[in-house]
Amino acid sequence: MAATPSEAIMNSWLSSQKGHTLGTNQDDPNYYTSNIETLVTVSSPQGFTLGTGAQILSSVLKSCLSTSHELIIVTCFWAKSKSQQDVSCLLRKLSRKALSKNRKIRVRLCFSSISIMQKLSQTSSLDGKLYPTSRWQTIGLPSPAQLRGLDLVVKSVFVRPFSVMHPKFILIDRQRAFMPSCNVSWEEWFEGSIEVRGSIAGKLFDFWSAFWGRGGSELLASISEDPGSFFINKSEVPSSAPTIPTILLPSPHHTTPQFRPFSSSFPAPPSTALNSFLLHIFRSAKDSIFIQTPNLTCRPVIAALISALGRGINVHINTSRRLMILGQLVTAGTITEFEIWKLRRRYASLLKEYEAMVREDPEVGMPRPGALTVGFFKKISTAGNDLAGEPVKSHLKLTIVDDDIVVLGSGNMDRASWYTSQELGIAFFSRDMAKEIRDSVEQNLDGRLHYVC
Repeated sequence: MAATPSEAIMNSWLSSQKGHTLGTNQDDPNYYTSNIETLVTVSSPQGFTLGTGAQILSSVLKSCLSTSHELIIVTCFWAKSKSQQDVSCLLRKLSRKALSKNRKIRVRLCFSSISIMQKLSQTSSLDGKLYPTSRWQTIGLPSPAQLRGLDLVVKSVFVRPFSVMHPKFILIDRQRAFMPSCNVSWEEWFEGSIEVRGSIAGKLFDFWSAFWGRGGSELLASISEDPGSFFINKSEVPSSAPTIPTILLPSPHHTTPQFRPFSSSFPAPPSTALNSFLLHIFRSAKDSIFIQTPNLTCRPVIAALISALGRGINVHINTSRRLMILGQLVTAGTITEFEIWKLRRRYASLLKEYEAMVREDPEVGMPRPGALTVGFFKKISTAGNDLAGEPVKSHLKLTIVDDDIVVLGSGNMDRASWYTSQELGIAFFSRDMAKEIRDSVEQNLDGRLHYVC
């Protein structure tokens, strides 16, 4: 049977990696670099959920009550918030469940950032920091006495100056996984979460064990309607394909930012699985590229999008204004609004160049530049009053190419995600899934976008 167009792109990306080492021996984790095909698997997507971070995590954590043996929670930020309270509530319930069955449930809570002081004082060792039981309550967790039914280990990893561990995922009994775009935090942002089952869950555990499972024998072991919920939107995806081709896409952190804010040239981003795959599908796009990203400051990404427009590919970008401006300036020396302005100017030049060539030679074989659409997220308000539970910024990370390939995960289209932060993405190859997700996103963004082109 002939490969579908999206599977052909997957195969061409895999072929392009043969004979090349993806990343370096210093990358961590790097267990897959000598054989990239170990990241290829299948998955059974169960649903795609949209809402604020608190809404999404509240929904996901209810599903975590089904845990029988092991629960792994990985997040970037661990901040005082309703979501943190919900995690604590879940842990108490799981503890009572385990005690009622006269056994323990294994829980591993992993995060990268909790405070500025933590970033300044914590070791940059990849072994990270294990929090003793005496510190649990100081970071918002219940007391050890309330968690007697759990085998709980809490760990953080942060590498100075900018290398935050940015992935977010939840793994239940190594069989059921959630990948939300949100952190355990107070931000009321537009977020998304994909639930998957199947072999992808084992790939996620491999990633967790290779990176987070180090630094102590206690980490690894064998395992024998809410307020504001009006905004939650869950799509069943896809009903027609129980399992679909899937690739886990790790992107290890890097401590050298290669920062050149005033240079006309820019260094290539680290050759990680996530980075190389995204650039490959941008180059391979035949019809359209749809991107939802909190920020857009990565110059290789912008260059790839300009190239795609020049080939006649339609490019649609949804992003946010005034989101983490200080972080953008520190890590990229620019901000999203300025990069969008430059992109629009470059696109206008493409159109002028094409029109000039057509006037000179009406039969020129050059394709007309594709359509560029850019929307900035805006919150909905009524008579000047903010609505309860209404997201104020967009934090969803989503790429859809040719309405056929979907990439979800933690990675933004900003310089930090492409050059310094650890990220994790998942690529799905399914036209049905792409349609369900894009339709759901566009439906829920109706009235929440200000288009500038």
